[in-house]
Amino acid sequence: MRPDKPLSAFEFTLYRNYRTVHGIRVALAFVLTFLLVRLTHIPEGSWPLITLVVVMGPISSWGNVFPRAVQRIGGTIFGSVSGLIALKLELISLPVMLGWCTVVMFLCGFLTLGKHPYMALLIGITLAVICGAPPGDMTTALWRGGDVILGSILALLFTSICPQKAYTHWRIRMSDVWLETAKIYHAGVSPNLVEKPRLTRPLQRLLTGVVKMRALIEPASKETRTPRSVFEGIQTLNRNMVCTLELQLNAWWASRESHLIMLNAPTLRRTQQMTENTLRALSTAIVAGSTEKIAANNAELAEIGRELRQLIKASNSSEGVETPIHGYVWLSLELAGQLERLSDLLRLALRK
Repeated sequence: MRPDKPLSAFEFTLYRNYRTVHGIRVALAFVLTFLLVRLTHIPEGSWPLITLVVVMGPISSWGNVFPRAVQRIGGTIFGSVSGLIALKLELISLPVMLGWCTVVMFLCGFLTLGKHPYMALLIGITLAVICGAPPGDMTTALWRGGDVILGSILALLFTSICPQKAYTHWRIRMSDVWLETAKIYHAGVSPNLVEKPRLTRPLQRLLTGVVKMRALIEPASKETRTPRSVFEGIQTLNRNMVCTLELQLNAWWASRESHLIMLNAPTLRRTQQMTENTLRALSTAIVAGSTEKIAANNAELAEIGRELRQLIKASNSSEGVETPIHGYVWLSLELAGQLERLSDLLRLALRK
């Protein structure tokens, strides 16, 4: 997929209601699979339906379903072979069969804590399914293993029809985060307020939303082949930015005297306007897939950074400097730097 492809209004509607869409997809997939099983009289027909729900149900994005289905197929094949061997050994000696199952289940438990836990878990599950067939009944065992593979393939098929992309979902939610950050920032430093606004709950909701987005990083990286480190960097900067913003607002409203001084500082007012504009530009850029505007904003952020450093040096050389003012200026410099780094990482995420 093209990382820089602009998002359409239809995609916005689709992903704003992704839970409803996912529910409809799973329901239709189940009904169609049930009709296929019933009309073709597939033996052990409950296993394709169970597998379909297990693979599709917990996750909705293509970047998650594909590796999950591949792991399930791999685990099913290995588990089926192990189960067939167990059924054959049962005809020879029950203790030998139990010893073989013990070895396979030990490997299952050992590998479950490794890199592919789902595949390892499916080895044990499939072994249990196969061993549940009557002793020596290879036909039932083969049908059960084949049905599980069929269910995984059908899950891939239904998910591939107008698939939901974790990367697209990540872009929409990230755009919302930056737009919400801009609104909170605007409300917090508004010159029209005479007392500190109550922004604790909005900031907490914003931080919670940022943390929840971690679930989209892995599948988004797989879908776009963009290094995971790029998404991790954006995630970390977003979290740090929310914390910086909270500290900055506290410094802005620390005392009436320092607040009045900062209100009349042209450099700080220009910094506030540029910060809000950059946040809104980032929100627009990630949806439009174009980074031209944020590249221009970066140059102005760098200039503001230089002005803030000079302001810090001047305040350090002054006697009786107000601590809240010094803290607010330093936090403004830190926020400007975070926005610069965020812009650079966004360009990497949206590269063709």
